[in-house]
Amino acid sequence: MTQIIIQSGGPHLSLQDFGRLGHFASGISVGGAADPLALCEAAALLEGALGASLEMAGHGGRFRFDETCDVALTGAPMRASVEGKPLLWGAVHRIEKGAVLEIGAAERGVYGYLTPRGGILSDEILGSRSVQSSAGIGSAITGGESFRVRGGAGALVKLRQQDRFSGGLIRFVRGSQSHLFDGATFARFEETGFKRDPRGNRQGVALAFDGIGFAAEGQLSRVSDFITVGDIQMTGDGRPYVLLADCQTIGGYPRIGTVIPADLPKIAQAGVGAPLRFAAISLEEADRLYVPHDKEIQAMKRNIEPLVRDPHEITDLLAYQLIDGMITGDEEWL
Repeated sequence: MTQIIIQSGGPHLSLQDFGRLGHFASGISVGGAADPLALCEAAALLEGALGASLEMAGHGGRFRFDETCDVALTGAPMRASVEGKPLLWGAVHRIEKGAVLEIGAAERGVYGYLTPRGGILSDEILGSRSVQSSAGIGSAITGGESFRVRGGAGALVKLRQQDRFSGGLIRFVRGSQSHLFDGATFARFEETGFKRDPRGNRQGVALAFDGIGFAAEGQLSRVSDFITVGDIQMTGDGRPYVLLADCQTIGGYPRIGTVIPADLPKIAQAGVGAPLRFAAISLEEADRLYVPHDKEIQAMKRNIEPLVRDPHEITDLLAYQLIDGMITGDEEWL
């Protein structure tokens, strides 16, 4: 069994998969990757079921494998290299036994993902390998740790990634508390230009804006009730706060609506200062835009292309059959 050795890692390095369902009653949200599209990208590139991926928030680390292994690099583009040779992001690369994969800072976005072929095989807790520190499940990874991976080799390919790393339009649906915001306040929310605030983590992100806050009727006397990922809460000063993968399951701040799953990766991957605007859509439209992970993966496979390697980097170039079918050997030469 192949192992990945974490020689060093950023401060928020963790194992993540698609999360754990069915535990809201116990106070545990779904969790999982902050950007599940990145896991879909890895599954499409590696053509197989995944264990867990390494989620890297803002910065990667140094990684080594004790056997040759293919890895997919997806999510927010980060500077990556092996033995000083740069690697293309959004692609599958073969990391030779003992070579060190170095992943630096994010060039755009926030969350990058390293997925060995077959995924990382840590123990499952409540049906998932995802770390969820807010619920006391697992912890951030530190240097010196190692994990089993299925490993193996396959096609070296690349994928045209969906651009979700620069903010943009965020669509949301009205919810059970939207009526607490009067028409003028609701309209002003849609008309306001926001920016990603520096305050944020896997539980949620705050939004910065100019002007007065967005107050709801009776917002200081609301009874706590069920909340979920994507909810747009208004804190006491009227500042929007969008809940992400590791959010709590109960809250009392009023909610103006809920971001649709298709646009949640834009919120999670928006860098500090990225522009964001919100537009309400109908529940019917949100249902039409929803794409399950398996269908997302199948759609991504149509955008996969061979990874063209630089001949200078192929140490066994002479072992490849570079020319075939040009002559038969019995041609008449002029």
